[in-house]
Amino acid sequence: MAPVFGRRLRRGAVTTAVAAAAVAALAASQAPGVTNAPRDERAADSSDSTPPPGDSATGNSPYYTDLPPLQSPVPPTGAAPNGGDKEAEAGLPATVLDAYKKAETALATDKPGCNLPWQLLAAIGKVESGQARGGRVDANGTTLTPILGPVLNGKGFAKITDTDGGAYDGDSTHDRAVGPMQFIPSTWDSWGQDGNNDGEKDPNNIYDAALAAGRYLCAGDRDLSVEADLHKAILSYNRSTEYLNTVLSWLEYYRKGTHEVPDGRGVLPDDRSDSRVPGVGPTPGNSGSPSPNPGGSGSKPGPNKPGPNKPDKPGDGGGSTKPPEKPGDGGSETPDPTPSPAERVAHLENAGTGTLTATAGDAFAERVEVRTESKSGASVAKVKVKFAIVGDTDARFEGGERSATVTTGATGKATAPKIDAGEKAGKFTVRATVVGRSLPGLDFAAEVTARQADALARTGDKDLVCEAGKEFADRVEVKATYKGKAAGNVEATATMIKSATDATEGDKGPYFKDADGKPVRTLKGLKTDANGVLKLPKMYADDAAGTYLLRIATVGGGTLTVELKVTAAEPDTTPSPTDSSSASPSASPSTSASASPSS
Repeated sequence: MAPVFGRRLRRGAVTTAVAAAAVAALAASQAPGVTNAPRDERAADSSDSTPPPGDSATGNSPYYTDLPPLQSPVPPTGAAPNGGDKEAEAGLPATVLDAYKKAETALATDKPGCNLPWQLLAAIGKVESGQARGGRVDANGTTLTPILGPVLNGKGFAKITDTDGGAYDGDSTHDRAVGPMQFIPSTWDSWGQDGNNDGEKDPNNIYDAALAAGRYLCAGDRDLSVEADLHKAILSYNRSTEYLNTVLSWLEYYRKGTHEVPDGRGVLPDDRSDSRVPGVGPTPGNSGSPSPNPGGSGSKPGPNKPGPNKPDKPGDGGGSTKPPEKPGDGGSETPDPTPSPAERVAHLENAGTGTLTATAGDAFAERVEVRTESKSGASVAKVKVKFAIVGDTDARFEGGERSATVTTGATGKATAPKIDAGEKAGKFTVRATVVGRSLPGLDFAAEVTARQADALARTGDKDLVCEAGKEFADRVEVKATYKGKAAGNVEATATMIKSATDATEGDKGPYFKDADGKPVRTLKGLKTDANGVLKLPKMYADDAAGTYLLRIATVGGGTLTVELKVTAAEPDTTPSPTDSSSASPSASPSTSASASPSS
């Protein structure tokens, strides 16, 4: 749908005095805290529409002069009936509003003494670009088409020769204000920010531009809750008292309350400060909006990335990259250095890391992922994050290291290398910390489980039979597999159980021998070889004949029950010495031979 056009005051029908009256009317109808320009800063007529050149964020480019609806008993002459379309004007495009609020939050952390209200950014965004042309931005906050001000060639406003080689504005002869907050290229080179953490400083991105505007307004330790500093900040953006009064009008209007509207549905302004300058006003039919495409020299727009950082050129008509000067004191305000990415981080957040478990000898399928965030919750790019393995474990990152350092990307995320589990089962911790900061680390619990087998099978099919009191001729040999593949180095237990339904250790029948040669019916700590094969020690049988069961179980659920048979001992048919000495005399020749005569 087309953007909504509400009823509003047009600057073409009123003078700067009406702007002052608008501020006064707002002050009378709203809560305390309203600010308005001192009398000596107000212009008596509209002659201020062409300010003298000087340092400013916009190069004193043209701006929209529409005024907000008024809530006064008697609206100024020329005002729309009922004070304009209040509901429509109070609607701010969702992405644009989000960018202003995120910038306010970031500055509250980085420069808390500045007291920047997001409504000030909204007010400036209104007069500079109509809130990015009613919120015509993509999901990342970048304008659908470039927003460019008129060529600053000195015809009706400042003359600023090219400072960026056309990289931002597509004009290699003169500069033009760029983006929703209308920065001139030289100012953007000094003040540009990456507000959405995509690795780029793009003046056509509302997140980048809003944060840059906030930092610019807060320069020189200004406290924007102080009226004098507030006025200085606005005048540093565009050195015009008409501009000051227009911004103040919108600031107080937005302080009364706003609501969110879909992107592209914001109210578009239609009156601009250069509409009264002969020969340089907006082209008929374009509603006075900034040009969507480069013009001027006819050159094509360059990529949305920082251009060369050029030195100041004395007398170039406002192309200087110096910080804004305080009106009347002749000195410059040097802002605090931009904090490093690491300094902006307030905490680490889990960026979606799942459960960290792996089988010994394998690599962890899950990788630790964290996000660095500022106090406002914004992601912070280009931050070095250290991941360390902590605890009694032989797990290592790829390459055999216990730690690894990764730099966050455009979304503020850092992903640790893969972790090799090692052979030692147990728990350990992966700890993420911000390099160069003493912030609390973020810990992730990890666990290495023992190797597993889900199936066991004998390697032979010969019956295992032993006579009571003797040893089995054959040893039990099995092969362990996991998901059909050989399971090497898997722990197993072998137990002589009482029955198929009672897996407790038996008290008779076959047995093993321990190191001291004593009978044992359970062996623990057995382990398959590299091919998954396990060969049990020799087995022995006591004197109890019968059928017995040997159960072998592995970590991972592999189980096998083997039948063992013990047969009764065969009778000993070899005569003993006692039997031969007690034989009858008639059984031997000697006995026979020694028979009694009486017989």
